[in-house]
Amino acid sequence: MRSLLETVQITKSAARTLAKLDNPTKNLALEAIAEAISKHSEQILEANQKDVVNALAANLAAPLIARLKLDANKIKAMATGVRDVARLSDPTGIRQIHRELDAGLILERISCSLGVLGVIFEARPDAVTQISALAIKSGNGVLLKCGSEAVLSCEAIMQVIHLALENSEISPDVVQLLTTRAETMKILQMDRHIDLIIPRGSNEFVRYIQANTNIPVLGHADGICHLYVDQEVDMDQAVAIAVDSKTQYPSACNAIETLLVHEAIAPKFLAKVIPALQAQNVELRGCTQTLSLFPNLIPATETDWDTEYCDLILAIKIVDDLEAAINHINSFGSKHTEAIATINIDAYATFSSDVDAAGIFHNCSTRFADGFRYGFGAEVGISTQKMPPRGPVGLEGLVTYKYQLHGQGQIVADYSGSNPQRFIHKDI
Repeated sequence: MRSLLETVQITKSAARTLAKLDNPTKNLALEAIAEAISKHSEQILEANQKDVVNALAANLAAPLIARLKLDANKIKAMATGVRDVARLSDPTGIRQIHRELDAGLILERISCSLGVLGVIFEARPDAVTQISALAIKSGNGVLLKCGSEAVLSCEAIMQVIHLALENSEISPDVVQLLTTRAETMKILQMDRHIDLIIPRGSNEFVRYIQANTNIPVLGHADGICHLYVDQEVDMDQAVAIAVDSKTQYPSACNAIETLLVHEAIAPKFLAKVIPALQAQNVELRGCTQTLSLFPNLIPATETDWDTEYCDLILAIKIVDDLEAAINHINSFGSKHTEAIATINIDAYATFSSDVDAAGIFHNCSTRFADGFRYGFGAEVGISTQKMPPRGPVGLEGLVTYKYQLHGQGQIVADYSGSNPQRFIHKDI
């Protein structure tokens, strides 16, 4: 039986081979994976059902179980997502800079794979196919560490992926599944072998990963998103946006946790949106001003403003104006996705420029903040850091670049001293 270090080293070696393969070869492997997922869907669903039963018996949180559960539609989406990745352009081998420094001295910057990714995630077994597809397309090896609640599902999916790769030119060793907490702790210390860690899970989980590794970490710790409803707004449209942003998939990191409403329209708008949300079983918590209008709501506390519920719970706050909404978002938001509902283009322009977030949405649901919906095929995660990649991270976040300089015996000494040779610096 391989040790963890041996597994990582084998994955690293397989990744070097993968990085040299052309785009058609990688696409054929991805198509084989998509076909295998569809063909073996019952096997995957049977394993997932066992995980769900175990999760229910263990009284795991409802949002986690929602992310864990697969069905025929999710299986179909998994296969579709792999094919969507295959249709994307190859992110490697792209010449980003082509510059003549001097006659016969040519500089190029070429995009290339990172190497080996370590992706640690909770609950969502469909992440296995998303991340595996993106890793293969970008020429990277990947170590996937799933949560204990999803082990059977992830093992079944990984078996299907390996089966598909065995009939391709890509080694199954490029994608590996880890299943124990001990393995997580060990890979966090393997900075000589793993190039990027991507954690996907709760706030506490992501912060723990960030604090316990020297490997670069891509991810976000919180998903505290807001919808601000301005005084100039299409109310029916704003109601639909609010309901979708909260209820379409409340356990997702791009669901809203706080609804901000301009005081000028609060009585009329809240009278429309509160029944619509309650019809979807949303528990509503209101600020003092909201309670003065609708006293049957639960009082909101200061803690509610910086809580990611991941559930059918929504805090409501009435604000004085646009500036107050922006100040609230910049104080309590997590720089993930923020939305404004308004027909005033100037209000949107101010909101867009002044709110600090990876995604700024105008008159649409925050649930669109997703790599698949952006046309990335899938995503490895969402980054709320300022440095790129930012927001949903697809292929562009899994590549780096190398500078390549082609010369004909040039030396730096000729370009220094009292009579230096001049550089041309001409883009070609």
